[in-house]
Amino acid sequence: MTDILDVLTVERLDADVYRGHPVPTRMARTFGGQVAGQSMMAAVATVEPRQQVHSLHGNFIRPGQPQEPTLLLVDRVRTGRGFSTRRVSAVQEGETIFTMSASFHAGDDGPEHQEVAPPVPRPEEVPHDDSLGGLFAAEWPNWDAVRVPEPEGERIEGRPRQLLWVRYRHRLPDDPAIHVGALTYLSDMHLLGTSKSLHADVETQFASLDHALWFLRPFRADEWLLYDQISPSAAHGRSYNRGQITDLRGRLVATVVQEGLMRTPRTGQPPVPTA
Repeated sequence: MTDILDVLTVERLDADVYRGHPVPTRMARTFGGQVAGQSMMAAVATVEPRQQVHSLHGNFIRPGQPQEPTLLLVDRVRTGRGFSTRRVSAVQEGETIFTMSASFHAGDDGPEHQEVAPPVPRPEEVPHDDSLGGLFAAEWPNWDAVRVPEPEGERIEGRPRQLLWVRYRHRLPDDPAIHVGALTYLSDMHLLGTSKSLHADVETQFASLDHALWFLRPFRADEWLLYDQISPSAAHGRSYNRGQITDLRGRLVATVVQEGLMRTPRTGQPPVPTA
């Protein structure tokens, strides 16, 4: 697997037109985090550094072809002193496969609060085994991920949950845009699979439908982050999933919401594995 800096490097072709290059993969379609991460980097390239991205909302329209490059078209919806908005369309072979709206903010002073992070062991206190399976190791060998047991007394009947300590294994540049792109990429890891844990004996077909991410505080993707994932509901062939990401200091740095396809495979369509 190519390292994350190669994944996130987008080529400028013209004003507000970029190209994301294909990445070696064993997946039958482009990993959602890849197209979202490349779209984010294209959007960031059109905004002044004093404004940092604070949210993205994306929709997966069609499955991407992993062997093909992706054209990234940026629309400068708004450029203001405090806030700016960008819309990105990711296109392959003339068809849009993903759309994203990203909002940027220069930052202001104001009161602060946050939810307390769940009481879990630190990453060095958890056995590092291969519990995430061969797909993770094959696709993301440059990422470390460790499963964490759910805290005592926090289990809710009928609500699947999984907790992961995750980080990029190698040191990344200090540029905040790189860490935003890397977190956008990793935020798609395992989130859909959370809903599957209640239905392990049911053959299902998976695909990401939409994805939203809020960046709340500065962070580094090459330092351990706790990804707390839950799936409150699945119905009508769709699953709803949420994630909270905290750092080692217990600071809530990002939140994620995703809806995915989780349906019985149609005739002639085998189930697609999800990470």
